Amino acid sequence: MKRSDVLYTADSLINGDRAKDYGEASENFAVIAQMWSAYLGVGVEPRDVAHMMALLKIARLRNGPHDDSSCDGCGYLALASELSD
Repeated sequence: MKRSDVLYTADSLINGDRAKDYGEASENFAVIAQMWSAYLGVGVEPRDVAHMMALLKIARLRNGPHDDSSCDGCGYLALASELSD
Protein backbone atom coordinates (compact mmCIF):
# COMPACT_ATOMS: atom_id res chain seq x y z
CA MET A 1 0.00 0.00 0.00
CA LYS A 2 1.41 3.39 -0.96
CA ARG A 3 1.86 6.06 1.71
CA SER A 4 -0.79 8.31 0.22
CA ASP A 5 -3.23 5.40 0.26
CA VAL A 6 -2.49 4.74 3.93
CA LEU A 7 -3.12 8.37 4.81
CA TYR A 8 -6.24 8.59 2.65
CA THR A 9 -7.63 5.45 4.26
CA ALA A 10 -6.84 6.75 7.76
CA ASP A 11 -8.57 10.03 6.92
CA SER A 12 -11.67 8.29 5.62
CA LEU A 13 -11.82 6.06 8.72
CA ILE A 14 -11.53 8.77 11.36
CA ASN A 15 -13.90 11.10 9.50
CA GLY A 16 -16.33 8.49 8.23
CA ASP A 17 -17.81 5.31 9.62
CA ARG A 18 -15.80 5.25 12.84
CA ALA A 19 -16.95 8.75 13.71
CA LYS A 20 -20.53 7.66 12.99
CA ASP A 21 -20.19 4.41 14.96
CA TYR A 22 -18.35 5.71 18.03
CA GLY A 23 -19.19 9.41 18.12
CA GLU A 24 -16.87 12.37 18.26
CA ALA A 25 -13.31 11.26 19.05
CA SER A 26 -12.82 13.97 21.67
CA GLU A 27 -15.85 12.75 23.62
CA ASN A 28 -15.12 9.05 23.15
CA PHE A 29 -11.47 9.37 24.13
CA ALA A 30 -12.41 11.49 27.17
CA VAL A 31 -14.63 8.64 28.41
CA ILE A 32 -11.87 6.10 27.77
CA ALA A 33 -9.36 8.36 29.58
CA GLN A 34 -11.66 8.55 32.63
CA MET A 35 -12.02 4.77 32.72
CA TRP A 36 -8.29 4.15 32.26
CA SER A 37 -7.50 6.75 34.95
CA ALA A 38 -9.78 5.00 37.42
CA TYR A 39 -8.35 1.58 36.57
CA LEU A 40 -4.69 2.63 36.60
CA GLY A 41 -4.92 5.10 39.48
CA VAL A 42 -3.12 7.79 37.45
CA GLY A 43 -4.37 10.64 35.32
CA VAL A 44 -4.86 9.80 31.65
CA GLU A 45 -5.74 12.45 29.08
CA PRO A 46 -7.67 11.88 25.84
CA ARG A 47 -4.47 12.46 23.82
CA ASP A 48 -2.79 9.70 25.90
CA VAL A 49 -5.55 7.34 24.80
CA ALA A 50 -4.80 8.14 21.15
CA HIS A 51 -1.05 7.66 21.71
CA MET A 52 -1.57 4.35 23.48
CA MET A 53 -3.88 3.10 20.74
CA ALA A 54 -1.27 4.04 18.14
CA LEU A 55 1.32 2.10 20.15
CA LEU A 56 -1.01 -0.90 20.22
CA LYS A 57 -1.15 -0.80 16.41
CA ILE A 58 2.65 -0.46 16.23
CA ALA A 59 3.03 -3.47 18.54
CA ARG A 60 0.84 -5.50 16.19
CA LEU A 61 3.01 -4.44 13.27
CA ARG A 62 5.98 -6.17 14.93
CA ASN A 63 4.42 -9.42 13.71
CA GLY A 64 4.59 -8.28 10.11
CA PRO A 65 3.01 -5.77 7.75
CA HIS A 66 -0.71 -5.27 8.02
CA ASP A 67 -2.40 -2.44 6.16
CA ASP A 68 -5.21 -2.11 8.71
CA SER A 69 -2.82 -1.51 11.61
CA SER A 70 -0.81 1.02 9.58
CA CYS A 71 -3.94 2.96 8.62
CA ASP A 72 -5.35 2.84 12.15
CA GLY A 73 -2.02 3.92 13.65
CA CYS A 74 -1.90 6.96 11.38
CA GLY A 75 -5.48 7.77 12.27
CA TYR A 76 -4.79 7.59 16.01
CA LEU A 77 -1.74 9.86 15.66
CA ALA A 78 -3.77 12.39 13.69
CA LEU A 79 -6.43 12.35 16.39
CA ALA A 80 -3.75 12.74 19.08
CA SER A 81 -2.47 15.85 17.36
CA GLU A 82 -5.98 17.30 17.24
CA LEU A 83 -6.62 16.39 20.89
CA SER A 84 -3.37 18.11 21.92
CA ASP A 85 -4.54 21.49 20.59
